[in-house]
Amino acid sequence: MKPVLIGVISLVIVCISLSVGAQDRWSLAIGSGAAFATQDLGDADLDTGFGFEGTVVYRFMPHLAAYAGWGWSQFSADQSFAGTDVDFEESGYTFGLQFIHPFGTSKIDYLIRAGGVFNHIEAENTEGDIVGDSEHGLGWQIDAGLAIPLGSRWQVTPGVRYRALSSDIDMDDAETAVDLTYLSAGVGVSWSF
Repeated sequence: MKPVLIGVISLVIVCISLSVGAQDRWSLAIGSGAAFATQDLGDADLDTGFGFEGTVVYRFMPHLAAYAGWGWSQFSADQSFAGTDVDFEESGYTFGLQFIHPFGTSKIDYLIRAGGVFNHIEAENTEGDIVGDSEHGLGWQIDAGLAIPLGSRWQVTPGVRYRALSSDIDMDDAETAVDLTYLSAGVGVSWSF
């Protein structure tokens, strides 16, 4: 956990030091959308989920940027290794690289992201009590989408993402190995400064 955190902090410090005097190199983005599990989580058949994420993006080349952020996703399951009517929440940190480029002479850009996640998974019962938790672990994600301008500093960013995270959920002195993989579709907004 410490090496990843140190790496993210180092990346942010480098980006800040490179941005002195730079304009429109930074942006803040928030987004949300639906998430569709591509496989069972252990023995749990997950319902359609929902999530949101916030990221900070630093453009260090004309079409290439680094990003870091935090996100949360929730899936429900009627029956699972954690009991009946359980919510599984994935939350943690995202980081990676973003390539953004216009479609020919259009003002609309396409963007592609590839990066990692440092997340954990919690299982919550109907009372909101945490009945299982994994430690933070590394996973990966890829994104593709559009950046549609709304004025000089704002953009709407619809897109799709595939995310994969493998972990062990500790529950009642037992561990259950799980793979959380899902495809999400959503929309966000971005503000450049």
